[in-house]
Amino acid sequence: MVKLVVVNKNNEEIGLEDKLKCHLGKGILHRAFTAFIFNSKNQLLIQKRSKNKLLWPLIWEASCSSHPLRTENYITAGKKRLKKELGFSCELKFLGKFKYQVKYKNIGAEKEICAFLVGKYNGKVKSNPKEIAEWKWIDLKTLKKDLIKSPRKYAPWLKIALKFHEKRK
Repeated sequence: MVKLVVVNKNNEEIGLEDKLKCHLGKGILHRAFTAFIFNSKNQLLIQKRSKNKLLWPLIWEASCSSHPLRTENYITAGKKRLKKELGFSCELKFLGKFKYQVKYKNIGAEKEICAFLVGKYNGKVKSNPKEIAEWKWIDLKTLKKDLIKSPRKYAPWLKIALKFHEKRK
């Protein structure tokens, strides 16, 4: 069972807990990251989560989102997860963190201090079907319009990360 790094509101480690337990009920505050990968046309790579995901299955989200292990920093974890989910890795830049909590139906919740990572990549994408149902490159203007038109198609942390990204431009 994967153990997540449980933290206090200051992102100080207070222990480890099973991934499933961290996401049940109202959630337990833990470390996470979300990565935005852009190509040379400044399009964002987004992915649709696998139908097998407990929370937000078949919902569009950022390029890659996951949790660093206790022994990893955000950049190392991001590069490793990109390789596992999308078949490539690239340089990543840490741009800050945001905290959020969002309930998903009566199943569970995300309650995370989430690092925001950004990278550039123009090569081949080879998605892992266990993790990703589909993926695509999209320009931010189109994405923002669709977020307004069809907000339920998108994961809450994608919306938060997009606002976070816009503030940092």
